[in-house]
Amino acid sequence: MTAPTAPTTIDSDEVFTVEAGGTTFELVCGLEVHAELATATKMFSGAPNRFGDEPNTNVDPVTLGLPGTLPVVNERAIELAIRFGLAVGAEIRPSVFARKNYFYPDMPKDFQISQYDQPIVVDGSIELPGGHVVGLERAHLEEDTGKSTHVGGDGRITGAEYSLVDYNRAGVPLLEIVSRPHVRTPEQARQYVAELRAVLVAAGVSDGKMEEGSLRVDANVSVRPVGTDALGTRCEIKNLNSLRSLGRAIEYEARRQADLIAAGERVEQQTRHWDEDSGRTSKMRSKEEADDYRYFPEPDLLPVTPDPAWIDAIGAALPPMPAARRRAVADAAGVVLPDETVALIVERGQDSQALDAITAGADAARVLVHVSQNLAGEGGASVAPDRLAALIALETSGALTATQAKAVLAEMVGSDATPEEIAAAKGFEAMDTGALEAMVDEVIAAHPDEWETFRTGDDKARGKLTGFFVGQVMRASRGQADGKAVTDLLRRRSGA
Repeated sequence: MTAPTAPTTIDSDEVFTVEAGGTTFELVCGLEVHAELATATKMFSGAPNRFGDEPNTNVDPVTLGLPGTLPVVNERAIELAIRFGLAVGAEIRPSVFARKNYFYPDMPKDFQISQYDQPIVVDGSIELPGGHVVGLERAHLEEDTGKSTHVGGDGRITGAEYSLVDYNRAGVPLLEIVSRPHVRTPEQARQYVAELRAVLVAAGVSDGKMEEGSLRVDANVSVRPVGTDALGTRCEIKNLNSLRSLGRAIEYEARRQADLIAAGERVEQQTRHWDEDSGRTSKMRSKEEADDYRYFPEPDLLPVTPDPAWIDAIGAALPPMPAARRRAVADAAGVVLPDETVALIVERGQDSQALDAITAGADAARVLVHVSQNLAGEGGASVAPDRLAALIALETSGALTATQAKAVLAEMVGSDATPEEIAAAKGFEAMDTGALEAMVDEVIAAHPDEWETFRTGDDKARGKLTGFFVGQVMRASRGQADGKAVTDLLRRRSGA
């Protein structure tokens, strides 16, 4: 079968669709995110949980599964799982560890200790910056596996000359977060992982570093004809180590499955590998079901039943999560969510700066503009909110133009000087109203054709020429004119 080439569209209901064989198919996707927890030691032993060390140095008898060793639950890992559950509004339940049996060399004892039918975190949700909500089915604790490196060939086990195994990662505490199939576009998938990472970092649960493997994503992709409710056969995609790869892989797989169904073929439930270079998925193995792993309760570990008072204390210590922070900024600024500027400010961690400046009396709209645009660079977050508010007061009073305020703000980064001192040193002062009116009239007289189009044209033509005339006045005034005042004068002169 050739690579799918069917075009795709995203309709107004934010559903990714694929046309194949005269049928429109829609994407249904759920994501499994594996987050390594920010603990000092491993899930069931005292071996270090540390990235970047020499291979097979962070191991101990428990990690290596030597006879006679017994696991001991890491209390800090339990606490971090609870922190995550509370951060996403989930229910914290008594949980049971189980043995998940499989025979790969990355787990020397030939089984993984995980949670199966009684996970610690149940339900919950993630609210994306765009307003879409993705439900969470569960989050369960388990131990990570070792890292296999296949030498020779294309880097995969098939065709490799030999394989190396590093057990430093084996036994690292892992939280597997399973979403409901509420992801309907590749962009939502990217937003979901980015937002989930922000929650994990804000709650202190994980460092979320995809480049170091402490956050890994698998995508469960299926398609179905638009207008139907039954879920299609899903395929799980592995090796998604960036948000870009995630979006590309989901789109490719949706097209592949739609083409299969349109050709009268059946989608097989598989685990598939994503190859970034070719932009394709390929079969790794038929997808295992729970029975294949022969789960049974781990006989060496007791059930985990957290004290309700401990859960309450953990919840009380949680900081605000990104969605709550977006709502706080939006409420203070009087804007309606979703709002891209608010989302950007929170993503950068500058929401406290913006909130405190608004609280100090600064115009909210100008705060959002300055924080999102003019304080985005290095050192921008260091400008104290009261100093930002003082600058904006000069701007909104007319003492500084918007252009001058931007220049002063640039000087405020890394400087202790007040906005007034910087403005005086630059020779900034507001233009006299009479002088500004005379300058506008001179510019109009120098461009009669453009002025006639501005005066008689439609809104589109007037909008384009507004920028032209404002630019001419700004050049003539060497940046001292107030662009808003110039726009008002142009409208009055035109009778608009």
